[in-house]
Amino acid sequence: MINTSSCTNKSFMLLEKMRIIGLTGGIATGKTTVSNLFKANGFPVVDADVVARDVLKKGSGGWRKVVAAFGDDILLENGEVDRPKLGQIVFGDPSKRHLLNRLLAPYISYGIFWEVLKLWLKGCRIIILDVPLLFEAKMDRWTNPIIVVWIDPETQLKRLMDRDRTSAQDAQNRINAQMPSDLKRSKADIVIDNNGSLEELNENFKKILDQVTKPLTWTEFLVSRQGAMVVIISIVSGVLGCKKLIARL
Repeated sequence: MINTSSCTNKSFMLLEKMRIIGLTGGIATGKTTVSNLFKANGFPVVDADVVARDVLKKGSGGWRKVVAAFGDDILLENGEVDRPKLGQIVFGDPSKRHLLNRLLAPYISYGIFWEVLKLWLKGCRIIILDVPLLFEAKMDRWTNPIIVVWIDPETQLKRLMDRDRTSAQDAQNRINAQMPSDLKRSKADIVIDNNGSLEELNENFKKILDQVTKPLTWTEFLVSRQGAMVVIISIVSGVLGCKKLIARL
């Protein structure tokens, strides 16, 4: 395991910086496995899927919106949303899928922002933003670099069918509901090819660690908590200096 020391509680270590790395990939490409590898190596991960589950919890604002739009038929006996049933509805109907995304997008965006903010306040230098719809939600503009986990379409279909024990048609419908993996790959800064074994994926992962832990740019520094502190201190010092200068005139 690599000790990255991604977060620090020393508020005034001004040389500490923050980078938000975008992690995405199509369904059944192995993105979650890569996300877990980052966690195992000490990187804090903001998982959009976890946030999405939270915003659909019974009684939440997202829950109320979805139930109002799709009816009580999507609920389990305990009142929670039957996620597999809702998934079958939206993956087979693009208009309903767009409706669901539109209803939940504000809640998910806020949840992600809040998780990133908490890590920023802790002084984390590197944050992994794990978002399946990174490009579709236009969150890629806030991340650098962007990592895409990629496999070829045939392997993706087979892995999804094996994983979910579903038919080829159902699996293809779910794949078609997302941006094509090849298009995501074309937008990536770093591509992790996951067509091979788990051992090969681990080796590919090790190769990218140097890229994601390299020194940050000044732009990344300025959006970090420490960078913000430097700017604030500089402004305050400038104001106080001007006041002293004026007082001497």
